[in-house]
Order: sequence, then structure tokens, then C-alpha cells
Amino acid sequence: MCGIVGLFLKDKSLEPKLGDMLTDMLITMTDRGPDSAGIAIYGADADGRAKLTVQSDTPEAAFDGLDGALAEALSADVSIRVIDTHAVLELPAGKEEEARSALAELRPGMRVMSAGDTIEIYKEVGLPEKVAERFNVRGMGGSHGIGHTRMATESAVTTEGAHPFSTGSDQCLVHNGSLSNHNALRRKLRREGVRIESQNDTEVGAAYLTWKMQNGATLGEALEGSLEDLDGFFTFVVGTKDGFGVVRDPIACKPAVMAETDQYVAFGSEYRALVNLPGIEDAKVWEPEPATVYFWNH
Repeated sequence: MCGIVGLFLKDKSLEPKLGDMLTDMLITMTDRGPDSAGIAIYGADADGRAKLTVQSDTPEAAFDGLDGALAEALSADVSIRVIDTHAVLELPAGKEEEARSALAELRPGMRVMSAGDTIEIYKEVGLPEKVAERFNVRGMGGSHGIGHTRMATESAVTTEGAHPFSTGSDQCLVHNGSLSNHNALRRKLRREGVRIESQNDTEVGAAYLTWKMQNGATLGEALEGSLEDLDGFFTFVVGTKDGFGVVRDPIACKPAVMAETDQYVAFGSEYRALVNLPGIEDAKVWEPEPATVYFWNH
């Protein structure tokens, strides 16, 4: 099953309400995925600095003194903002890979959820409403965001297996469906140097798009490539620093609905996820076509 929601804001006056609107949409999809949930928020950039969102199963011990230890390891200024089991580390741009290596030494077992200028990813096991409460998602603003409620069918119910997945700077992906060639593609992408850390097929989909864009493709071109190179059935909703994209496989058996107004573009696995959005009664509402790429960017 699984439920997907996404919101791309055209109207800047709505940006302070992004987290609130996404939370309502996510909670509506609870019965499509009650075991875990996650959300990616594209908020304000860090004034020329990079952000790493990290997660730990033992946050009190893991985050205590982490900023100082990482600052020493990088010989750079590092700040930390702790939110439940996650923390957002801000550091000089260009230090992200060095920081990842240092974190592996300083805090073994800590997971990097996302990296980039604007993206922050929060995900955990539990009902979507409870996950959103833990991270105060309602209080988050931003230009666009993506959420996912998971019903695990191919792997265990874990934080690692929850969506969204991020395999490139300011990139993320959520997925409803199943890929049949993910094992072979995982091996190929790892040989190409793309980081893949879980056994979840969705992370392979995210890594594929990262690889395509690293090799010069636009988001739209990468999504077009997925229709040729990925086997299985899937609905992808993808975020980049300034963009938002959707694609369904050629059979398109997984439900999906979109709405667009002068203020936003919205995605939901079902229309009921969209009913509380402002102006929805006047929106253009449609079911995305099979094997068709849709994307918007600021």
C-alpha cells in the first residue's frame, strides 16, 4: 500500500504553513501506511553553509558534545539543532563528505538522513500523527515538501526502511510500489560510486536518479530514464533544491491524484489527502498519466 503526499508552493505567503499543510495530508494517509512515516522539508538555506540531518537510536548520548567533536575533526565551525531522535548539523559548504567520514568514526551507527543547502528529512517508526508530533513538523516552513506513510511489505519495520530516501545533495524520493531489478541496479550503482546504505528498493530508485543527475541529466530527464531502466510498478515523487517531480510506471496500478492552483501543486495517493488545501474546490484536479513525467521548479 503506502501513502504519498507532496506539496510545491508557488505562493510565498503559504511557506510558513508548509509543515502544517503537509502534516494534515500525511495523517489522512495513515491507513495506507501505519508502521512508519517520514517527511522531507525544503526550508531556508543555511546562509551559505551546508546542513546534515542525522538520526540516532540513542540520541541523548549520540548528540551530547557532537558539535564540538565534529568541529574539532573538521577544523571548522559546527552548530547543532536537536529535534528528538534527529539533529541538524550546520557546517561550512564543501565539508559534507568529510563530515560523513568523521561521523562514522565519532558516532558509529549514526545515520545521515539528508545533506544539502535546504533539505531536512525526519522519519521514524510509528503512526504518522505521532511521528509528525515528535518533530514538530507543523511548525516547519519551506517552499516544498514530500511525505510518506509506509506499510512494509518487502522489509522490516525500521527507521532505516522508512521513506523518504536521500542519496544526493538536496535530493529525496518517496515510492509506492515495488522494483524487481533493484538488486542488480544496486550493484551497478555502487560500482559507479553512488552511496546506497539499505536493502530497500526505494533507496535504489533514489540512487538511480542521483546517478543520472550527476551525469548531467535534469530531473525530468532522470525521471524519463527511470521508465526505461527500472522494472516493476512504481509511483515516484521526487524533490530537488528547487524542483518537484512525479512519474508513474507504464501500467500505473498504484493510485495517484494531483491538483494545481495559482498557489500550489499538490500530490496525494488519494484525493482525500488534498481536500483541506486552500482553494481546492477551484483547483485543476487530475490523475497523472502512465509513463508521463510531471515536474515544476522555482
